[in-house]
Amino acid sequence: MKDYKVMAMNLGSTSTKLAYYINDVCQMKTNLAHSSDELAKSKDIWDQYEMRRDAIVKFMEENGIVLDEIDAISTRGGHCEPLEGGTYRINDAYRAQNRSGKYGIHPCNLGVEIANELAQKSDHAIAVTTDMPTTDELEPIARFTGLKELSRKASFQTLNHRAMANYYAEQNGKKYEELDLVVVMLGGGISVAAHHNGRIIDGPDALTGDGPFSNNRCCTVPTGQLVDLCYSGKFTHAEMKRHINGEAGLSAYLGTTDVRDIQKRIAEGDTYAEQVLEAMCYQTAKDIGAYATVLKGHVDAILLIGGMANSEWICEHIKERVEFIAPVVVMPGEREMESLCLNAYKAVSGQITLKEFDLKAE
Repeated sequence: MKDYKVMAMNLGSTSTKLAYYINDVCQMKTNLAHSSDELAKSKDIWDQYEMRRDAIVKFMEENGIVLDEIDAISTRGGHCEPLEGGTYRINDAYRAQNRSGKYGIHPCNLGVEIANELAQKSDHAIAVTTDMPTTDELEPIARFTGLKELSRKASFQTLNHRAMANYYAEQNGKKYEELDLVVVMLGGGISVAAHHNGRIIDGPDALTGDGPFSNNRCCTVPTGQLVDLCYSGKFTHAEMKRHINGEAGLSAYLGTTDVRDIQKRIAEGDTYAEQVLEAMCYQTAKDIGAYATVLKGHVDAILLIGGMANSEWICEHIKERVEFIAPVVVMPGEREMESLCLNAYKAVSGQITLKEFDLKAE
């Protein structure tokens, strides 16, 4: 029986996570940290291309991972027009949209190009991605905004949402496709979404400000006040975009995004810090309640996932407001690398369908 070898990469703002699997078994994982000095040399993410690629190649060489033996190179996907989730082959149409920046810019966009280059240089590997950030499975009724010119769309941490939901199902002897879940990603951003029978039928456009405020992002702010601020003359269009996603949230109120530092301040008697952090939990709980109505109150579990789920303080403040709805299950961290590797393995071994992009290149 053939063994399938998969290499996966997940490019973040300051690090590159790598994993190497044979079939469904992890052989090695690492997290390559990139210094601020390295990153400061680049004017944008595309300037980081050679540095990031060379670091990945060096890791492979040092660990005896032979490019020509790899069957799939899997990467956390970049941004393209909205489409349903799944595992997709990286093709030219997808790459064109990913490079255009029209649908969002993030270091994961860079990963798409690196995966493609490595696959092109290999003997037979294919480049793939799973559950991209612009995965959008919203029901038609969820798209109405009240303004005919605008339609709601989803853009959030779909990869970890689905990975952790699948893991929860496996751990409880159930199938993800049979569950109704409210999943709460407590990461650099906070996103709450309704999962129904294997689809994410409602979720936020978190990158533009939907949902609770978080580390450096605002929440769904009062519309009239936002319009006034946009036309106040204080900000250009680009500056306003940065203001709501980069200069807001905990960073704006408390000058830090380090939850451990904030909790230390609370323990030392900082009542304002306590109020701000509790407000973040309060808004998250409100969203959980809203998404429970999407599932008509039939919620098998509420999953708290991501890095901030390691904070007992945050989880308890959310839990006390929503545990009447359904059991609250705390699952700190992420399973993104596992999802990238396992879905790539299942795709190349024929266990799941490898989807093809059919998108208009920019």
